[in-house]
Amino acid sequence: MNSETPPAFITDPLAEYTNRLAARRARVAAEEARSQTLWKWRRIVFVIGLATLAIGFAGWLSAWWLALPVVVFIALMVKHQQMREAKAEAERAVQFYEYCLSRLDEQQLSWAGRGNLGARFANPQHPYAEDLDLFGQGSLFELLCTARTRAGEERLAGWLLAPTSIPEINQRQQAVDELRAKLDLREDLALLGEEMRTGIHHTELAAWGNGTPTFTSRGIQLCALLLSLFALPAVALWFVYGWGQLAFAALLLLTLFLLRVRADVAHAISAVERPSRDLKLLVQLLARFEQERFVSPRLKQLRAELEAEGLSPSQQIARLHRLCERLDWTRNQLVAPLAFVLLIPVHIALGIERWRARYGRQIARWLDALAELEALNSLAGYAYEHPDDPFPELVEGVCCYEGTQLGHPLIPAARCVRNDVRLDAQNQLLIISGSNMSGKSTLMRTVGVNVVLALAGAPVRAKRLRLARLNVGASIHILDSLQAGASRFYAEITRLRQIVELTRHELPLLFLLDEILSGTNSHDRAIGASAVVKGLVARGALGLVTTHDLALTRMEADLNGRARNVHFQDELKDGQMYFDYHMHAGVVERSNALELMRAIGLEV
Repeated sequence: MNSETPPAFITDPLAEYTNRLAARRARVAAEEARSQTLWKWRRIVFVIGLATLAIGFAGWLSAWWLALPVVVFIALMVKHQQMREAKAEAERAVQFYEYCLSRLDEQQLSWAGRGNLGARFANPQHPYAEDLDLFGQGSLFELLCTARTRAGEERLAGWLLAPTSIPEINQRQQAVDELRAKLDLREDLALLGEEMRTGIHHTELAAWGNGTPTFTSRGIQLCALLLSLFALPAVALWFVYGWGQLAFAALLLLTLFLLRVRADVAHAISAVERPSRDLKLLVQLLARFEQERFVSPRLKQLRAELEAEGLSPSQQIARLHRLCERLDWTRNQLVAPLAFVLLIPVHIALGIERWRARYGRQIARWLDALAELEALNSLAGYAYEHPDDPFPELVEGVCCYEGTQLGHPLIPAARCVRNDVRLDAQNQLLIISGSNMSGKSTLMRTVGVNVVLALAGAPVRAKRLRLARLNVGASIHILDSLQAGASRFYAEITRLRQIVELTRHELPLLFLLDEILSGTNSHDRAIGASAVVKGLVARGALGLVTTHDLALTRMEADLNGRARNVHFQDELKDGQMYFDYHMHAGVVERSNALELMRAIGLEV
């Protein structure tokens, strides 16, 4: 999609979220009122039942009259439970839209810490994940992710961590553009299940499905059926007529049969128990996506993956879920004796293994399609909430990054100052000087995070962005490691080596180096930093370098026009520092370090 093409779906997400939140709150209040009314009627019927029981004991009424209040009371209990579930769903909808509105807060990150942090994807060795705040509280992943399955989370995280092909990105853009208008779909998906956050053990479930069924014998099934048909009447005759010998013979046969198949039954049941957790949610997610009809090629392809001969995937998984539920019932102390007589665990184990033999190998395909739909839907939610953000233009054969009015998606709109950044074969490097807290590091993160969004298939926080597929290497948030016994300087040079090695890959490199080699003395820093940066430029990389050491600004002349000096300014007024956060041409002419120290009370 072209970055200058306006979004296909334009709306006011703030107004829509506000209206829907008010409607869901009204529904909660209405359900609460209905519940209170029904609770009063339950107490009235209960009192009537007690009165009927007392009158019956007095002999004034037949005991059969007690059946009427009992039946009514049970019906009211069922209806009351339905009302409670409806209220709970409405309350989850309120939470959903409150969280949606928090993402639109223009003053502060009120959503931070309330969503999916994606902390399990954090990797200090990744060339940019920590530097660009991809995971953790207040991260890009938390802002984006609405996936309900672990597979969906992993798919979205994978898109943020590695670039893909331009045709693939274009297909994602089309899918996201189509999905952005489907707010009802996102609400429905968020409300499925009993909690807002639920996981599905997709890896274990897929591995179980791909495994070889071992307990599918038709002979054992027939034998179990015949024994059940013999044992049930034999036990019934024992209770009714006292025919103990027949019942003893039946129970003995059942015991011998169970001893024969016990190991197979235990293996079949244990293999499915952990992977089958949250199957109900998986059924609901699949069923909801199966209701949709799509137009874009990628979504049509994914929807086709959810087609199957006969029953749909959601119906097939529902059958497996019912078998696993019945297995849980057999562990009830009241049901266990009947389950033994009827050999219910054996029949269930056979049913589960036959299901695996027929549909097991399709589970991985269904989960893969669901994971991608969830990841695309996450990006679509972000696109819906930022209708002014365009899709970037991806170009091949040209190494470039041309951003107009670039902003950072993790900075609230009211505080986000935008800048233009242009890098290409003629202007490969921006050397950014400026005082502390003036916005140098934020600009680098802004450039990098918009590359991540662009290559994931999402809209970007800019008026326009045109770029090539790029590998990103960043050294912004480098710390020492007590556990690894590494100093900050050693950690930084290790990351620099990793970034240099990225220039050997197929894709061109975008490097983001903040205060390069600040962990060593100024003499070594000037020589080492200049050598590293010039080497990266010589290999065709594009990049940004921030520095307090104005000696590095001389690289503009050394690189014959391929580098440009820019800076951020500040102003001291009445003991307070003020920053405009706008990028200006040239080298900074002053430092604010001493002023900042004096401003907080240090005698300098």
